[in-house]
Amino acid sequence: MAASAQENARRDPVISVSGEGDAAVAPDMAVLTFSVMKQADTAAAALAENNKAMTEVQAALKSSGIADRDLQTSNFSVQPIYKQFEPKDGVYVPPEITGYQVTNGLTVRVRDLAKLGDIMDSSVKLGINQGGDIAFTNDDPAATVTEARKAAVADAISKAKTLAEAAGVKLGRILEINENMQRPMPVPQTMMRAAAMEKADSVPVAAGENSYKINVNVTFALEQ
Repeated sequence: MAASAQENARRDPVISVSGEGDAAVAPDMAVLTFSVMKQADTAAAALAENNKAMTEVQAALKSSGIADRDLQTSNFSVQPIYKQFEPKDGVYVPPEITGYQVTNGLTVRVRDLAKLGDIMDSSVKLGINQGGDIAFTNDDPAATVTEARKAAVADAISKAKTLAEAAGVKLGRILEINENMQRPMPVPQTMMRAAAMEKADSVPVAAGENSYKINVNVTFALEQ
């Protein structure tokens, strides 16, 4: 206990503050997620119809300039379709399989945003029949993140100077900096229903901006 008290007595005075910085940039890439759903009497027939529609969609996407590396299958499933029956005289009647449903999802990275509306429109007309989401992002946000990082440190220094001045002490050198980066969280925009998109000449899209936020914790020494 005596050693601990001596250590605390020798401890240099410090001040710790947090700083926040953010920088916004227009997105240069969109990530689409949608799917094809087909139903038929047999699993094989549903799968065949689904494969035909998805093949046409992927071919159209590639002809629009989408590279193979920007197409990824996701959430593929084959599910039976059941018909439910009411109990007869209080006796449970098991459901009956009346067909099968095949769902095949697709994730698409669109790097030319000028084509986004036409790509969504043509995909629905070719077979996409379940809604998806659009997430706008940036392929390389390093420069914007650097800008946010500088702003966060500047904010911390400004706060520390204000606190030191108010306390009547002099701010010393920086002893420690810790960073906490929050990746941009663009709000997904739900795609229009298939019926509405088929009637539209082109889907209107507003990309907005992505905000990159940086939080830092900075510890300063206080000069005696």
